[in-house]
Amino acid sequence: MKICVLIKQVCSEDSSLVLNDDKLSLKSDALNLITNEPDAYALEEALQLKEKTDGEVVVCTFGPESSKQVIKDALAKGADKGIFILNETKNNSPIEIAKSITEKIKEENFDLIFSGLQSNDSGFSQIGLLIAEYLNTSHASLVMGTEILNEKSIKVKLELENGWFQWSELDLPASLTIQSGINSPRYA
Repeated sequence: MKICVLIKQVCSEDSSLVLNDDKLSLKSDALNLITNEPDAYALEEALQLKEKTDGEVVVCTFGPESSKQVIKDALAKGADKGIFILNETKNNSPIEIAKSITEKIKEENFDLIFSGLQSNDSGFSQIGLLIAEYLNTSHASLVMGTEILNEKSIKVKLELENGWFQWSELDLPASLTIQSGINSPRYA
């Protein structure tokens, strides 16, 4: 089982917001940068599947040089490899981000691609779905549980409204957007 986990670096909620002299932008050196919380749940779910299937977990991040830290953190937790896509441009659209990531990972032939449901900064909630479309794979969102059935399919628990859940079976390869709270992320 070969699993890719998309991880984004974001500012922590307790970061100091200090303006540059132009009063239009933030001083980046004053920000406390961390792994996006929903992506930490996606990584933990991938690591748990890796342990059950003797698979491989590859993390992928898209962003500035400082984003390499989230790869290092994921490797310390048990990921096997990292893919870094340098992007210094701010305010990329979800389509631009998904196309860049897809271009970089498509030759890897991943069985599963995990991403957090949304990022804590932009909150697009579209990257996992768009990547599924570009790679022509199955997709499920709001995933609260996973179970590998065999080499060709996975069973996923989807969160619905009012505390209801639904189990669905998907063909592999698949792109899953993981809901926060699915597990308890481990420490490095």
